[in-house]
Amino acid sequence: MKKLAFFITWGCLLTGLNAFAQESLDLEKAIQIGLEKNLQIKISVENVTQREIDEKIGMGDLFMPQVDATYLRSFSQEDVTQKFVNDPAPRQIDNAKSRNENFNIVGIYGFRPESVVTMKRLGQLTEISDLEAKISVENTVAGISTAYYRLILELQRYQVLKETLTLSRARLNIAKAQYELGGAGKRDFLSAEVDYNSDSSLLLTQEQIIQNARVNLNELMATDPNEAFMVKDTITVGEILTLEDLQENAFLENKLLLINQRLKNVAFLQRRELQASRLPILNLNGSYVNNTANSDAGFLIQNQRQGFNYGGNITVNLFSGLTLNRRIQSARAQERIQDYAMDEYEIQLKSDIARAYNTYQNNLSLLNIEKMNYAVARENTEIALERFRLGIASYLEFRDAQVNLLTAENRLITSVFQIKEQEIELMRLSGKIFFENSMQEFQLPEN
Repeated sequence: MKKLAFFITWGCLLTGLNAFAQESLDLEKAIQIGLEKNLQIKISVENVTQREIDEKIGMGDLFMPQVDATYLRSFSQEDVTQKFVNDPAPRQIDNAKSRNENFNIVGIYGFRPESVVTMKRLGQLTEISDLEAKISVENTVAGISTAYYRLILELQRYQVLKETLTLSRARLNIAKAQYELGGAGKRDFLSAEVDYNSDSSLLLTQEQIIQNARVNLNELMATDPNEAFMVKDTITVGEILTLEDLQENAFLENKLLLINQRLKNVAFLQRRELQASRLPILNLNGSYVNNTANSDAGFLIQNQRQGFNYGGNITVNLFSGLTLNRRIQSARAQERIQDYAMDEYEIQLKSDIARAYNTYQNNLSLLNIEKMNYAVARENTEIALERFRLGIASYLEFRDAQVNLLTAENRLITSVFQIKEQEIELMRLSGKIFFENSMQEFQLPEN
C-alpha cells in the first residue's frame, strides 16, 4: 500500500469541477481527478488491502501459538446406592450432591517447516496484487491522456471545418454577387450554396463528436458526463524516444512482466512448499489446570488438583498413498507452464513495443511531409480564392483547392495526435507513463 501511494497521491485538488466552465482543464489536473475518483482504482486499492490482511492472517496461523482458556462449573443431585467389598450391606444415600469446578489454559504450538516457504509465497501474492493496482493506475493515466488529446484533436478538427466553412461562405458570396451581376450562371451559385450547406452539416456533426469526446473523458475521470470544461488547443509531443531505452526500461518496469516474474516465483515456492511438507513437524503443548470436585457419596468427598502439564511430539509422514508425490509432480508441471508463459509474454512485450515504435517513427516521418503539404495546400487555396474572385478560375478549381486544404489540415493534426497516442502507449509499455520528458507544443500556424 505504501508503494501505491506514489501513484495515488498526486496532490490535493485546489478547485472543484464546478469551476471548469471558468478555467481550463490541463492534463495534469485531469489525471489528478481520475486518480482521485476512478472506481477501478479504488477497487484495486481495496484488493491490495485485502491481500495484505490475508498475509497477516497467514502469518498468525503459521507462526503464532493457539491458546484457549476453559472454565467449567457443574452440579448434580442423585440418589446413590453403594456396596463395598469389606461391607456387603448396601449403603443408600438420598439426594447426594456433587460439585465440580474446572479451569484450564491450554497452549498449542505446531511448527511446520513448509510454513517459512508459505510466508514467502503469500508475500509474492501480495506483491502481485500491488502490481495489479499499479496497472490499473497506469491504464487510467494512459486512458485519460489519450482521451484528453483526442478531445483536443476533435476541437482542432472543428476549427479546420470552421475555417473551411468560412471559405465556403466567401465563395458563396462571390458566386451570388457574380450571379446577380450577370457575370456567372445560376449553376455556379447553386453549387456554391450546396457546398456551403454540406460544410455546415460537417461542422454540426463535428460538434456532436466533440460532445462525445467530452463524455468519454468525463467517464474516465468518474465525473458527470455533462460536466463542461475548457482544454488547451495544443497537442504536446515529447522528445524523440529510442527503441533501446524503451525495451531496457520495459524489462525493468513493465508491471505485467513483473507480475509474470512473481507468478513464476509463486509456482516455484508452491513446489518447495510441498517438498518441505515431508520434513518432521514439531508440536509443543502446555496447560495449566485448576480442578476442584466435591461429592457427598464415595470415598473422596473432595478432590482438588492444581498445576502445569507440558510436552511435545515430532511427527513424520511415512506414507500418504503417493498423493504428495503426485501433487509435487503437478506443481512441477505448473512451474514449467509459468516458465512458458513468462517467455511468451517477453516475446509479446517486445513485439508490442516494436509495433508501437514502428508506428511512432512512421508518424514522425509523416509529420514533416504533412507540414510541407499543409503549407502548399494553404497557399494554393489562397491563390484559387483570388482567381475565383477575379473570375479567372472556375468553382470546381476553387472547391478542389478547398478540399485539398481540408484534407491536408486533417492529416497534419491527425499525424500529431497519432504520434502522441503512440508515445503514450510506448510510455505505458515501458513503465515510464509517469516520467514523460520535457514537452514541445504543436499548434497549427496562424492564418
